[in-house]
Amino acid sequence: MTTELPAMLNAAGTSTLALLPSWLDPENIVSSLGPFALIGVCLIIFAECGLLIGFFLPGDSLLFVTGLFVATGAISTPIWLTCLLLSVCAFVGNVTGYWIGRKVGPALFNKPDSKLFKAEHVDKTHEFFERYGARAIILARFVPIVRTFITAVAGIGQMDQRKFFSYSAIGAVAWAAGMTVLGYFLGNIPIIKENLEAMAILIVFISILPIIVEYVRGRRTKAKDAA
Repeated sequence: MTTELPAMLNAAGTSTLALLPSWLDPENIVSSLGPFALIGVCLIIFAECGLLIGFFLPGDSLLFVTGLFVATGAISTPIWLTCLLLSVCAFVGNVTGYWIGRKVGPALFNKPDSKLFKAEHVDKTHEFFERYGARAIILARFVPIVRTFITAVAGIGQMDQRKFFSYSAIGAVAWAAGMTVLGYFLGNIPIIKENLEAMAILIVFISILPIIVEYVRGRRTKAKDAA
């Protein structure tokens, strides 16, 4: 990696994502980390996927920008190794979130006078993951905020560990490697370089499309059953 990240980005014609505060701007994050950029991105991806306090972090756009940095040479790590490291961090983050939910969940839901944390919610969550576990875990990867909390919910709902870890691994590769490769190949296209703000919005929209499709499909199914 090199310490000349800001200069290389300016030369590429990239713009600041004005919709985000500067400390959450993916370009600023990677640029400010200098030679430790990839390490920093790995830690952020881990936090967003596994620690509940990481729900606000810009995972999708950060992965995309990381791919762009690799393509321009601002990050010297090969794209295959970058994708591998990010996928591992995304997976380990999910595992951590799962165990946080599994260990802390019972203490919260075993209080009979609790109006918010009820044991029946755990039963419903467990039933949900038994029925939709594969799609829920994989699709949640592409939805900001949801990907942070669903891992803890899976742990609280006592989702089967082997099933959770398997689908988490698939989701980790599809999301972390997929978004990074997307930035690597598309980031050098001039119109995309010069409109990263619009790309960030588009990425978020594309990320929630699977959930919209699932919601519409569920509504149609309910309507048919009611009829």
